[in-house]
Amino acid sequence: MGIATIDPATGQAVKTFAALTPAEIEEKLDRADRAFRSYRRTMLVERSRWLRNAADILERDAESLGATITLEMGKPIKEAAGEVRKCATVCRYYADRAPEFLADEPAETDAKFSYVAYHPLGVILAVMPWNFPLWQVFRFAAPALMAGNVGILKHASNVPQCALAIERVLMEAGFPSGTFQTLLVGASQVEAIVRDDRVKGAALTGSEPAGASLASIAGDCIKPTVLELGGSDPFIVMPSADLDAAVRTAVTARLLNTGQSCIAAKRFILHEHIADAFISKLVDKFAALNVGDPKDPATDIGPLATPTILDEIEQQVDACLKVGAKAPTGGFRLDRPGNYYAPTILTDLPEGCPAYQDEFFGPVALTFRVPTLEAAIDLANSTEFGLGACAWTTVEAEQKAAIERLDAGAVFINGMVKSDPRLPFGGIKKSGYGRELARQGIHEFVNIKTVWIGD
Repeated sequence: MGIATIDPATGQAVKTFAALTPAEIEEKLDRADRAFRSYRRTMLVERSRWLRNAADILERDAESLGATITLEMGKPIKEAAGEVRKCATVCRYYADRAPEFLADEPAETDAKFSYVAYHPLGVILAVMPWNFPLWQVFRFAAPALMAGNVGILKHASNVPQCALAIERVLMEAGFPSGTFQTLLVGASQVEAIVRDDRVKGAALTGSEPAGASLASIAGDCIKPTVLELGGSDPFIVMPSADLDAAVRTAVTARLLNTGQSCIAAKRFILHEHIADAFISKLVDKFAALNVGDPKDPATDIGPLATPTILDEIEQQVDACLKVGAKAPTGGFRLDRPGNYYAPTILTDLPEGCPAYQDEFFGPVALTFRVPTLEAAIDLANSTEFGLGACAWTTVEAEQKAAIERLDAGAVFINGMVKSDPRLPFGGIKKSGYGRELARQGIHEFVNIKTVWIGD
């Protein structure tokens, strides 16, 4: 696929962009390298001011930037503006907290004085996905820029206008020229950028194959990386749970962004005592959702971002149905222009079907019945993923068991898994490594420098 805006609601091409030439990439990398030499010496108070300016711009332009998100990847407009406003929160968080996170930390040693310092690395490449086209970038950019690094962005090829808008916001906010640049390049051009000596590290959010490829290249060059990859998050419900609250949350947890989220709840692991009631309530809520034009504020479910994603979710569901699974609601693509798939619930999933291992990246809820919490945790841990997990129970012993034994980068009890600037975010197993957000996120791309001063 070329670099282009293609409306997922209609399938029509809106605008195409030419990929940068090798000479243009060289110019941008040189510009980023030169910018870092001076930017690293700027005061934290200046960086904080620029980042707060960016937050103000994001809030000011939330509706128009949200409309660009909706146009390019089909997010319902009522969610898109909220994504932009969330970007403002991460900017303000790091503008406020980075001076604390980056402060020198004294250490007790045999030196006259010793401490740990946090110094920037240089130019950092961000390879980012289309599903949260502003949030994914700003949660990288805010800590990276506050730490004194310089960012270059290779965004997904179907959201070029979002990518260019991010650079415009940061430049309007006052960040010096060259400190953050969007590179309109294809996937085949990434390796040469990673291998360039001026690039000191890379962050990627995306698929496991993309993460493995980037990590392999960066590893060959001995450069740090942070990977946030796929997920097949479990949503465990036990008999003590508030069933209505769990069902309400389940709808949002599965269908936010039309189900296209790494940390969406995908596998609903239900204790057999409440499984029938939970599924019945969930079916009613799925069937009542409004599927339609994402530009309409009344729309709950929009199109999937690309025809490829639509084809994949259709194939996964069909494979499950073929071996005996049932779909009490949905289970088919909609006969209309655009990339629409009906909100779907699958039950009676036989072992060995795709639901047990694959990530379903669309509006499909997979339901499983278990006799005990131990069986629920074993099933939850049975995939290669380990991004997020949640468990619904009011029994303290069950809560403790879920927290201790669920293999995931985050465990939420009686709530929906979500990213929050105040908490570190990331996964284990094939969901990636490293952490974004919070204090841990800003320390991923810094030189943690030991300083020892004698007499």
